Amino acid sequence: MKRVAIVGCGNYMEQCYACPGDWKCLKAAATGDGFFEEEVQVIAFVRCECSGRTVGPNTAFALKLADIKPDAIFMSTCMAVAKPDCPYHTPLEFAQMIEDKTGVEVVLGTHEYF
Repeated sequence: MKRVAIVGCGNYMEQCYACPGDWKCLKAAATGDGFFEEEVQVIAFVRCECSGRTVGPNTAFALKLADIKPDAIFMSTCMAVAKPDCPYHTPLEFAQMIEDKTGVEVVLGTHEYF
């Protein structure tokens, strides 16, 4: 079973911009929907906080605390494609920050529920 971490947009979750929190990402992971092509075990869920500059270190710290290295890190759909998008970084910039800090491949998106 593939082990994954998920990084979600804290602003979307708090403000409910069509995202009631992390349930859509976790549902997709549990049922194999969206961008999860196989059965996965979620080992960490990290919230990005504006301005996003700590998302890399916070994700790396969460993985250290979990003491389990994930096979992939999934950036939530709200970070990858939702509108309004982040005014601070593009999805590719976020992915690069996370990959640079963790050394783990980042997948852009978790689900297709809108």
